[in-house]
Amino acid sequence: KFPVMGVRWRSSLTLGEKEQVNGSSAAAAGGDNKREDGNKQVVASYWGIKGEEVKKEDGTPWKWNFFRPWETYQADLTIDLKKHHVPTTFLDKLAYWTVKSLRFPTDVFFQRRYGCRAMMLETVAAVPGMVGGMLLHCKSLRRFEHSGGWIKTLLDEAENERMHLMTFMEVSQPRWYERALVFTVQGVFFNAYFLAYLASPKLAHRVVGYLEEEAIYSYTEFLKELDKGTIENVPAPAIAIDYWRLPADSTLRDVVMVVRADEAHHRDVN
Repeated sequence: KFPVMGVRWRSSLTLGEKEQVNGSSAAAAGGDNKREDGNKQVVASYWGIKGEEVKKEDGTPWKWNFFRPWETYQADLTIDLKKHHVPTTFLDKLAYWTVKSLRFPTDVFFQRRYGCRAMMLETVAAVPGMVGGMLLHCKSLRRFEHSGGWIKTLLDEAENERMHLMTFMEVSQPRWYERALVFTVQGVFFNAYFLAYLASPKLAHRVVGYLEEEAIYSYTEFLKELDKGTIENVPAPAIAIDYWRLPADSTLRDVVMVVRADEAHHRDVN
């Protein structure tokens, strides 16, 4: 349950609480949303459309409204974590040293607070896939041609990174200045990446590849702190257990392992 200024995110409410919220919303709108049998109809979205009742494989209700069971998966933990693209061309070197220069202020600001560090970085990591997918989508419309599957790939990458953020929000509470920093960093990075992608998609993807290499390093350090006991290995959030199909007794360490594997996959794609 994640409080923000006294209000919890809707995705973390229980089913009973959601019904109560929906009932209150319907009453405020002046409608009873009654069915023919006289019972109130639960409206599951702000569009006023009744959503389908989704259940888990065991028959229990699915409590997440921003991703569904068919969007979950099991991460490939056997992926090579040490793979590195050696910069050879000018664009490669530009991308590599740009990413390396961004690491220093990040290390200074977060020190070894890897929970908050992960949460901040995921607000940035989810931007490239959305920007690239959006620009390729527009390009496809302009040229009346297919994208070769890249639009879906990049949008899936952005969604996966966003799910990383949704998970770490349950583990680490951001401070007010960290929330403010998100606005600044995301605003600058979104526009910079947008212009970079327009100028050279190859450079933009290479930047993401090196960013993911740095993410793998950061999560490896996160695991070391968990193993040393510096960071408490708390139970895995419910959202992570459902999204990555983890065992019910999974811990934060298990979550960091699958997130790191995701980052390695994004590295290889880019």
